Amino acid sequence: MRQAADDIANVPMKKQTKKPLVLAAVMLAMFMAAIEATIVSTAMPVIVGELGGFSLYSWVFSGYLLMNAVTVLIYGKLSDLFGRKPVITFGIIIFLLGSILCGFAQSMGMLILFRVIQGFGAGAVMPIASTIVGDIYTKEERAKIQGYLSSVWGISAITGPALGGLLVEYVSWRYVFWVNIPLGILAIIALWAFLHEDVEKKKHDIDYLGAVLLTISISSFMFILVEGGNNQSWTSLPTLGLLTIGIIAITLFVFQERRAVDPMMPFNLWKERSIFIANMASLTTGIMLIGISSFLPAFVQGVMEQSPIVAGFTLTTMSIGWPIAATIAGRLLLKIGFRTTSLFGGASLIFGSMIFVFMSPDAGPITAATGSFFIGVGMGLTTTSFIVSIQSTVDWKQRGVATAANMFMRNVGNTIGAALLGGILNNQFQRYIHEQETNTEGLTINSANILLNEEERNQLSEGVKQILQDGLTFSLHSVYYVVLGFAIVSLILIALLPKKDTA
Repeated sequence: MRQAADDIANVPMKKQTKKPLVLAAVMLAMFMAAIEATIVSTAMPVIVGELGGFSLYSWVFSGYLLMNAVTVLIYGKLSDLFGRKPVITFGIIIFLLGSILCGFAQSMGMLILFRVIQGFGAGAVMPIASTIVGDIYTKEERAKIQGYLSSVWGISAITGPALGGLLVEYVSWRYVFWVNIPLGILAIIALWAFLHEDVEKKKHDIDYLGAVLLTISISSFMFILVEGGNNQSWTSLPTLGLLTIGIIAITLFVFQERRAVDPMMPFNLWKERSIFIANMASLTTGIMLIGISSFLPAFVQGVMEQSPIVAGFTLTTMSIGWPIAATIAGRLLLKIGFRTTSLFGGASLIFGSMIFVFMSPDAGPITAATGSFFIGVGMGLTTTSFIVSIQSTVDWKQRGVATAANMFMRNVGNTIGAALLGGILNNQFQRYIHEQETNTEGLTINSANILLNEEERNQLSEGVKQILQDGLTFSLHSVYYVVLGFAIVSLILIALLPKKDTA
């Protein structure tokens, strides 16, 4: 008996994960990645003014988003194999390395390269941070905690532009990138101190070929979506060549995943009805989201003739509605279930889209802010429901890749939406200009830029200004009709979710 007692005493006690401190570390890591978008957007005019290369402006964002989208599924799978902590740590370190380098960039080309490095690391942060929460909290707790995670986006949307403006004006734009460094270091220290995982130690058969094929296929398609119709014609040789490469790579990827011992993307996940529908709805809501966030400020500034600050406010209401709704969703999920909560979210997306469809130039920024708020509410209700539902459907070994797949589909939706809705905007604006009976010689799609600069706008003749504003109104309403269409598709998909929630 005494020997048995001694043996028990000698067994090392398993360290317990300190949930509140891990949650704080996760929120810190997510804030680091979330604030990156808003703070860099604020600084970009000054950065371009110093470094030049305005034609490469969009690639500062596209390069980051491209690598983020390419790597998110790979990191999700690796976290299922080796644990969340080492993979998210690797991602944060690469992200911080990219941030440091961005601050030292001497040209736009260097900045884009360093942003690609940033994006390579960022792909690990969001999905694995959400997955860690799915691991350490129960289904009931998870619903509530997802609301806290969503609040990170609201806080970053408010503080990002303000902090970016202060740094640019009083210090240097380079500190916009360096401000992330202490946040990332604190997140890593807290995760290693307070998160303790029990990862099964065994030899893993890593699907390297699948990872390479996935990277090639996604990179090809994303490049086409970003550049197609802009710097490259849809029928140009480079575009068709990349399309061919992408199709071949994705076909080979499917074959590889079916034969791999431990596939990078387990297709059995997509056979689960709730996961498949949640992922497809995330694709359509991703298209909607980019349509509102990209083009609403142009309407408020160019047509309503409001200041950039007011235009920013109309988007900030979306970031306020999102965390509020996500917090409410945490309570609703336990009372009325995933499907009903998501249906409320889908209805809110349609209501917000309809406000934009019927919004006139005389409506004022409050109307725009209201529509934006309801879009945020819809996103908060649906995304929280989708993540909690998916994490409740799968076990630990697939939770990382399942969470990442949902975020990946939203990223794809953002990219498709930027290309699709941007093309609609350009085509409709150009068509409106050509159909005018009055003299519009010399007016092009780029003439819309004049409306966004108050001094240049005031120098326009009343007739030309009216044509440009009417053209922008006409083309943006075309975009909002498409956004409304995707909102309706989203609601239809949500209605197809299983009525009985997954335990």
